Amino acid sequence: MGDIAIGIDIGTTGVKAIAATVGGDVVFESSRSHDLVSDQAGFAEEDASVWWESTKLLLKEIAAEVDCTRVVGVGFSGMVPTLILVDESGEPIRYSIQQNDARATKEIAEFKELLDNDDYFRLTGNSVNQQVIFPKFKWLLEHEPDAVRRAKYVMGSYDYCAFRLTGVPALERNWALESGMWLIEEERWHEELLSQIPLSAELLPPVYASGHIVGHTSEAVAKETGFPAGIPVVCGIADHVASALATGVRNEGDLLLKLGGAGDVLFATDSLRLDPRLFIDYHPLPEKYLINGCMAASGSIVKWITNLTQDTDFARLTAEAEKLKPGDGQIIMLPYFLGEKTPIFDTDARGVIFGLSLNHDRASLFRAVLEAVAFGFRHHVEVLAELGYNVEHVYLSNGGARSPLWKQIVLDVVGSDGTYVPNHPGSCIGAAFMVLENMVPGHSWAALEAFLARGVRISYSPENHRRYSHYYSLYRDLYEQLKPLFPRLQYKPE
Repeated sequence: MGDIAIGIDIGTTGVKAIAATVGGDVVFESSRSHDLVSDQAGFAEEDASVWWESTKLLLKEIAAEVDCTRVVGVGFSGMVPTLILVDESGEPIRYSIQQNDARATKEIAEFKELLDNDDYFRLTGNSVNQQVIFPKFKWLLEHEPDAVRRAKYVMGSYDYCAFRLTGVPALERNWALESGMWLIEEERWHEELLSQIPLSAELLPPVYASGHIVGHTSEAVAKETGFPAGIPVVCGIADHVASALATGVRNEGDLLLKLGGAGDVLFATDSLRLDPRLFIDYHPLPEKYLINGCMAASGSIVKWITNLTQDTDFARLTAEAEKLKPGDGQIIMLPYFLGEKTPIFDTDARGVIFGLSLNHDRASLFRAVLEAVAFGFRHHVEVLAELGYNVEHVYLSNGGARSPLWKQIVLDVVGSDGTYVPNHPGSCIGAAFMVLENMVPGHSWAALEAFLARGVRISYSPENHRRYSHYYSLYRDLYEQLKPLFPRLQYKPE
């Protein structure tokens, strides 16, 4: 019996592949980069054929470096919910429309008028916003009707690459859920909404849970790459869900805080409880869900402050900021530099630095950035508490979590111990673990347990938490006081 799984992540800036063993070891890791296409204001597109070419190149590398007789299956993770129109031959008809694409403003407004928004939220767990699929599909109907007429399937990023690998069309249920066209409790398409778009259900492949075997690697791909034919390919997994799984978020009370360009929050729960301040996903484990939030800016503000101070040496800035204690600078920053998604959903909100005086230096500003993101995470924790959930353990991931200072600030602000797994390869290992769990009998998440055993436990400081609680209350009050002023920043002549 084999003991290696392949995980391939279709990311915003590249395709990454790993090979992981049942012992939790990564025995292969490689990637190929690609670019976002934005040739008009608000457009965010990518070339799905480039993803597939990169996937084939990575499979060719794997075939040359890994003993493929040990491979039990292939799994994909990726961006969600991307929209790809696929033709009869399996080729993308046009560039993908990405999840952060903002072209369909008119269509969004129309659907908000057409739908009972409270009822729609209750049925789907979504609001009508720029992320869901159907306003973008409506835009295509109006602006590129020939492309829609040629479409055989509508797919997402990781589903598309699995389709090219197997020839079998399928959708993963978190793509369906985040499309906004899926009834979350009944787990079927919202037929009334499909008719209002209109979008034929025939364009939507069958929907499966992550880990379900959808097909096997084809002879054609084997000839092209040297990677064997007949290897099982399982239904994929959304990148943020894969990341949560691969950092240990499995039981109710587990919370993942991702310190990336944006700040992601994922909390495991055994019950479906919807709240308009947060998003919801299916957990890959049965009968579980992931409540999730996304702060529009996190690491991107760190990049902004380093560019502003003309010092991109993160280590030097960190060393300077470490000399300050919580509250020493008496600066409160609001991290809403790109507006904000969860939990306030305020596109008018903007970044604010409150409490400046002439004695402040770049270290004070830099530390205020790190603290502001941590305050945003705590806001999410308080929303979870209002819903009756208790955080039992915090996990930290992504690039910002490599900073000992930032990790400590986040845990001190939130008021919880945490775990960080060094050298975490990201979402692709979650996809590989899903393969191992479904393809190796009696596996019982052995690879995940072995991988997580390498995690570093970090304790929070109760004293720092008390100090930060004072400044956190100012953080919350500051936004509420400024909220009515943000829209006035835009001058509108009479």
